[in-house]
Amino acid sequence: MTTNLATKHKIKADKLNLFYGENHALHDIDLSIEQGTIAALIGPSGCGKSTFLRTLNRMNDLIDSVRITGNVSVDGQNIYGTDSDVVSLRKRVGMVFQRPNPFPMSIYDNIAYGPRIHGTKKKAVLDEIVERSLVQAALWDEVKDRLHKSALGLSGGQQQRLCIARLLAVEPDVLLMDEPTSALDPISTLKVEELTQTLKDKYTIIIVTHNMQQAARISDVTSFFLNGYLVETDKTDKIFTNPNDQRTEDYITGRFG
Repeated sequence: MTTNLATKHKIKADKLNLFYGENHALHDIDLSIEQGTIAALIGPSGCGKSTFLRTLNRMNDLIDSVRITGNVSVDGQNIYGTDSDVVSLRKRVGMVFQRPNPFPMSIYDNIAYGPRIHGTKKKAVLDEIVERSLVQAALWDEVKDRLHKSALGLSGGQQQRLCIARLLAVEPDVLLMDEPTSALDPISTLKVEELTQTLKDKYTIIIVTHNMQQAARISDVTSFFLNGYLVETDKTDKIFTNPNDQRTEDYITGRFG
């Protein structure tokens, strides 16, 4: 692996290996991601990029056959340590999935759900959180007059921004996005991409994408995964114009994948 990145780490993986039973899915991943960065993870289907993303908030813990060795740290704390609180971790490191998954309740209750779980009960406080989160997700103007109607009535793109707002309501540090625009039309995709640019001042964002143009447009750094290995990570413009590894160039130029 080649890297030219600085060392002000928000997230750091050290010799990370992941096994699904006997299947060795991630091999000795070493990767550091800085605070306030948009980091893109690219590579062909089955290369390990989404598996790696899910290690960052321990979503793989939900799979019985998974075994992990090595370390992942957030702000210098090993999230796989015996004293790690998974509930607290997932509040700090939230995830947006491929397909929008709003809860079958009102727009307001979707956003208020997390704060309520964490103990916020006062309506005035919840009102402020709901408005702030929807403003941050660039959705407030579109839904402010129907907050108490079902979130399932929103368009796909609106539902995805609602899911982002739902994460923002619990004030995370890191947003994980697993192909968040793959089910969206081009206009909705553009809105989500624009949203990432406004959010990166406050959050560290890690996005898995199959869309090379998207990675080039929105990310600061890009990491290329292949067959469970991290081949190369560097500044995005370097990866897309002058990668160090021939396999990276072959993938980006469409020779495989």
